[in-house]
Amino acid sequence: MNLGERLSQRARSIEFSGIRRAYELAARLPNPIDLSIGQPDYDAPAPVRRAAADAILAGHNRYAMTAGLPALREKARGRLRAELDWDASVIITSGVSGGLMIALLALLDPGDEVLFADPYFVSYRQLVRMVGGRPVSVPSYPDFSFPARAVEAAITPRTRALILNSPGNPTGRVLTEAEVEAAADIARRHDLALISDEIYRDLTYDGPNPCPARYAPEHTILLRGWSKTYGVTGWRIGYLAAAGTFVDEIVRLQQYTYVCAPAMAQEAMVTALDTDVSEHRRDYSRKRDLVCELLGPAFRFVRPSGGFYVFPEAPRAFSSSEAFCAAAAQVGVLVIAGSVFSDRDTHFRISYAASDEKIRTGCARLCELAGGPATRDA
Repeated sequence: MNLGERLSQRARSIEFSGIRRAYELAARLPNPIDLSIGQPDYDAPAPVRRAAADAILAGHNRYAMTAGLPALREKARGRLRAELDWDASVIITSGVSGGLMIALLALLDPGDEVLFADPYFVSYRQLVRMVGGRPVSVPSYPDFSFPARAVEAAITPRTRALILNSPGNPTGRVLTEAEVEAAADIARRHDLALISDEIYRDLTYDGPNPCPARYAPEHTILLRGWSKTYGVTGWRIGYLAAAGTFVDEIVRLQQYTYVCAPAMAQEAMVTALDTDVSEHRRDYSRKRDLVCELLGPAFRFVRPSGGFYVFPEAPRAFSSSEAFCAAAAQVGVLVIAGSVFSDRDTHFRISYAASDEKIRTGCARLCELAGGPATRDA
């Protein structure tokens, strides 16, 4: 028997991640200029590493409570009360991806629809499919603003949820207060769950990142995490917050899927939340400015305001972003084709979570490939 031939239609419908392919390619190439992967180039602060090691040595190596460490949940809840005056319940999840998975399992029956703007984080389309739902992407080109009219026009009787991602991956776009308020208004009027993916919230550079819980607290499912902020992407640690009984209900789903977030990581996060990492935000703001300055003469792009990505148009001399990214790989620079994140194949993603030297070298090679100046968007 070839078990590979016995795959379900669900399994066959899921595509391999273009991001993970780039990660594997980077591991095989000698000394690549890797501007592809979205993880910080800094390590966890020393107090956080010590807290994790101390937790292991103290025996916090067994299952944690399914909903999460009470001290960590209460810290997260307290911050939400202070920031948003929102008395939400919190469950600690195995990363934001884990929180998104159990939220979709809770919300969708087969054939139900989920809306999100295109371009989108790669997992959205695949996770909706995995739980039997139908992903519906709504174009937000050319400036990646929230397409309120198009979103509302796409709503059907089967629509159950709307996903927001701000700061955005792959665009680096931070939604404005007016855009978030418009999304919240749509959720209220059409009785939709509003899933707000805010994994890059602590890496915003030009102002705050508005949260829909301020405008639609009863409809918002908030997903936040600490892996990017504290340089612990491998720990798989985040949280989901919602009002009412939603969190109480999804604890059952976590019991039978992820069981619990890693115990030692939860213990260490109690320390992490009292650790100042604002210097990383300042450093990445500077890297943002650097990459925009270097790319400006050769590429068109919308200046990012958060995260650590920029999403330029591929040069018109190339047939597609995939063709441009293949050419970039030939000169030792890894970037990701826009088709990974979009129904269009016109842009590509650069991650500036890298050393200044790699940013300078990589951008110089990309500009050389582009072969001519272009006008950068304001």
